[in-house]
Amino acid sequence: MIDTNTTSHGKWSSRFAYILAATGSAVGLGNIWKFPYITGENGGGAFVLVYLLCVLLIGIPIMMAETLLGRRSQKNPIEAMELLTKEANADSNWHYLGWMGVIAGLLILSYYSVIAGWSSAYILKAFSGSFIDADALAIKSIFNDFIASPVKLVFWHTLFMLATMWIVVKGINNGLEKAVQYLMPVLFVLMFLLVAYAMTTGDNYFKGLHFLFSPDFSKLTSNSVLTAMGHAFFTLSLGMGAIMVYGSYLSKDISISKTVFLIAGADTIVALLAGIAIFPIVFANNLHPNSGPGLIFETLPIAFGAMTGGWLMGILFFVMLAIAALTSSISLMEPAVAWLVENRGFSRQKACVWSGGVTWLLGLGTVFSFNVWENFKVFDRNIFQILDYLTANLMLPIGGFCIAIFTGWIMNAQHSEDELALPNSGYYQVWKMLISYVAPAAVFFVFLHVVGVL
Repeated sequence: MIDTNTTSHGKWSSRFAYILAATGSAVGLGNIWKFPYITGENGGGAFVLVYLLCVLLIGIPIMMAETLLGRRSQKNPIEAMELLTKEANADSNWHYLGWMGVIAGLLILSYYSVIAGWSSAYILKAFSGSFIDADALAIKSIFNDFIASPVKLVFWHTLFMLATMWIVVKGINNGLEKAVQYLMPVLFVLMFLLVAYAMTTGDNYFKGLHFLFSPDFSKLTSNSVLTAMGHAFFTLSLGMGAIMVYGSYLSKDISISKTVFLIAGADTIVALLAGIAIFPIVFANNLHPNSGPGLIFETLPIAFGAMTGGWLMGILFFVMLAIAALTSSISLMEPAVAWLVENRGFSRQKACVWSGGVTWLLGLGTVFSFNVWENFKVFDRNIFQILDYLTANLMLPIGGFCIAIFTGWIMNAQHSEDELALPNSGYYQVWKMLISYVAPAAVFFVFLHVVGVL
């Protein structure tokens, strides 16, 4: 049995607290900012169907695996993989899986914070009435002027990082738990308000539903499948250390499978609700769903400026976006903070300063991607696009692939069965098949197709 000394390791106060926290980690910019625009870029319904299959057959089994690794070790991701590798008498290189997750989380947070800063700034823009009666040219000018200013972007990036650090520094119960306890219910209320408004757009509401749920497979490409798979990892916070460290705070008497299904279900519902809220508004204003990353900041403000009650809807939408970003950002920072506290003897305050400071510095690369370094590109991608592709489309799927191989083939089957504690062996065998064969094979073959081998 591995040593699970937890003297400096926290615990969730309840099952509900864990579900809220892990759902908060999963529900973020990926659901409200990224999912609608990548759905628009990849043709709508067919992409959504592939995404849902990726969540069910790949995302949920790997989420269960990552959670059980965290709970069995009762440690941060880096130390967890070191301990579990020794327990399995496996090659010591497996412990780098923990490092990759923590690094991926910080890289994501570095650009995540910048985009979250945009959403925070747009709350004020919506409140001041900047979007009222503004046409497409005016809205585009507002967005272009905003991202062209490194000073403005640095200010909002800094403000968001400080808010993240302020919550994380308070610890598991007084920081992470209390934050999601208040933020998550507000997020869901705002989401349903926006969906209710979308229902008032008449035929455009049904046009939005048709775009979202009617598959046209001719619009799918191999890159669409990779994007769907990568987004399943991104939106469920897989492969970035967050779920592993949250799982390490989970009590032994709480069912991993039940909580994972609830979390994945809530996360998927939010993503679909975001699409249901956004696309009818887009179509009602004769806008384009394939507007890319600017869909939220360049397209929707036109709609908010033109619609009845759009001033309030705009404020509510960007408040919701900022809340979703904050509940995820705290989970991205937590793995690095936990490692510094537990393995390097840092106080939680010092660990937050170091983690937040390094991430803030990395975020400047994304800030400058839109202004002073906009012409600096590698393989036709700027720094922000490189980080997004590197993490969401490469590091997270590779991390998930390795988690699947480790739990499916390296880890003692009895240990994983004990942690999952499924009601009968048949359920465990289904999970074992998915984690051992289906999930890793799907990731592997998609990669082969993208690089042109298949």
